[in-house]
Amino acid sequence: MKKIISYNVNGIRAAVKKGLLDWITEEDVDIIGIQETKAQPDQLPLEELKNMGYHVYTHSAVKKGYSGVSIFSKEAAEHVEYGCGIEEIDFEGRVIRADFKDFSVLSVYLPSGSSGDERQVFKMDTLSKFQVYINQLKQEIPNLIIGGDYNICHTEIDIHNPKTNKNTSGFKPEEREWIGDFIKNEGFIDSFRYFHEGEVDHYSWWTYRAGARAKNKGWRIDYFMVSDQLEDRMQSAKIHKDVVHSDHCPIEVVIK
Repeated sequence: MKKIISYNVNGIRAAVKKGLLDWITEEDVDIIGIQETKAQPDQLPLEELKNMGYHVYTHSAVKKGYSGVSIFSKEAAEHVEYGCGIEEIDFEGRVIRADFKDFSVLSVYLPSGSSGDERQVFKMDTLSKFQVYINQLKQEIPNLIIGGDYNICHTEIDIHNPKTNKNTSGFKPEEREWIGDFIKNEGFIDSFRYFHEGEVDHYSWWTYRAGARAKNKGWRIDYFMVSDQLEDRMQSAKIHKDVVHSDHCPIEVVIK
């Protein structure tokens, strides 16, 4: 069994100070994909992770203190792809892939459009290009596990107040349509919904404002999208809602 975690830590240095590494040790994670490291390679806790038995692979944004993705793995990857070959995405450090013997894990941080129209346009353009990239990659590597912060709620049960947020970035119709197509047409399984179909009040991100987390007024925007070829190897999926190193919480999938 492989326990795989995805976690937007909203700054890895801050999360480490809040006990992130202790939690990883306690959970005995095999592979962990991190998003929003907000760190350059030399700012990661490299020695600590090495002592914990992890190989560390990281792809930082050119802009310091911004974005960035990593993969920590107990097993050495056979190959690591830093970025996805799309300049504007790689400039912001949003995709990293580690290839193992019989599957590949991606840590992805798809952009938010909440800061204004320009970033919303960038977000939709990124989603379109990312989909093409994944379609091509899946021809070469059928067994993909794509964990990360997609910055989109798929359905009304994935957001605490769907009516109020129906035109908010992250829940716009065109975003929801994109993620629905990604699941249905591109051959991926939303691993959490596979095991928890129809269950409500499961979220992975809460704003820091107005005590949203205590009231569980959240959004489910973090996903493990698993190639349908791996369906019979999926054992479980969960959201670690009580883990509080970040405004997100970790998500998990276990693969046989």
